[in-house]
Amino acid sequence: MGTAIGVVSLKGGVGKTSVVSALGDALASHGKKVLLVDGNLSSPNLGLHFNIVNPEISLHDVLEKNIRPSDAIHELEDFHVLPSSLFREFNKANSLKLRNKIAYLKRGYDVILIDSSPALDEETLGVMLASDSILVVTTPDHPTLSNTLSAVKLAKKRGIPIIGLILNKVYDKDFELSIEDIEEATDVPIMAVIPHDVAMLEALSECKSYPSFKKNSKGSEEFRKLAATLIGEKPESSKLKNFFKWINPKKQDINRTIYYEEVFR
Repeated sequence: MGTAIGVVSLKGGVGKTSVVSALGDALASHGKKVLLVDGNLSSPNLGLHFNIVNPEISLHDVLEKNIRPSDAIHELEDFHVLPSSLFREFNKANSLKLRNKIAYLKRGYDVILIDSSPALDEETLGVMLASDSILVVTTPDHPTLSNTLSAVKLAKKRGIPIIGLILNKVYDKDFELSIEDIEEATDVPIMAVIPHDVAMLEALSECKSYPSFKKNSKGSEEFRKLAATLIGEKPESSKLKNFFKWINPKKQDINRTIYYEEVFR
C-alpha cells in the first residue's frame, strides 16, 4: 500500500505544480512507482507540464461519472499522471470524493502526489483529506508567508500531518525572509530549498520535469534529496561533501535527517 502526499499552497505563483512535477520525477528516479494527480479541479494545469492538453478522460470524469481511475491515467516514461480537464466545469461538491478514489489507487503505487488548488477552498480541503500527509510550498516573502500560515493552520485543524515546507524560488538575497524566520512563524520545518532557476521555465516549455531537464542543478539535487528522505533512503553524496556538511550543515539537511531518524529509524 502506497502513501498519498498532498502538495499545497494557498497562493498562486509559488511554483507548486512545477514542484509536483519535479518531486514526482525525483521519486521515480529512486525506483518508485509514482502517480501525479491534478487535484486543482477548477483551474488545472498539471497535464500541461507533460503536453496533456485535452485528455479524453480526466479526474473530472472519475469523480462525476464513477469511471475507474485507472481509465484516466496517462503512463509516461518514468511515472504516471492523472490529469484534470481545462475545459470542464466542476461541481465542487464532488471534491470530497477524491479521498475514496485515491485510497483505491494507493494499492498500485508507492507514492501518489496530489496537486491542489492555490486557494483556501473546497478543492484544497478535498486534497488534504485525500492525503496521508502534506507538503506546503512557499516562497521567502511576507505575502506568501501569510498564506502559508493559513494552510498550516487548516491542516493542523483537520489533524493532517505536515511533513514540512518546500521553500521555492529562492534568490538568496538579503531582502528575502530567512529559513529561521519562516520556521519560527510557521512552526514547521523546511525540508527543501529550491533556488530560483530559469531552467525550471525552460523545462516547462519542453514539457519535461526539471530534474530530467537539468540533472546537475542545485535545485534538482534538492528534489532528489527530499525524495530520498520521503521514501526512507539517504541521498548519495561524496565523502568531501559530507565532511563540509558536518562542519556547517544546511538547515534543510538537518531537518531531513531528523525526519529520516524519526520516521524510518
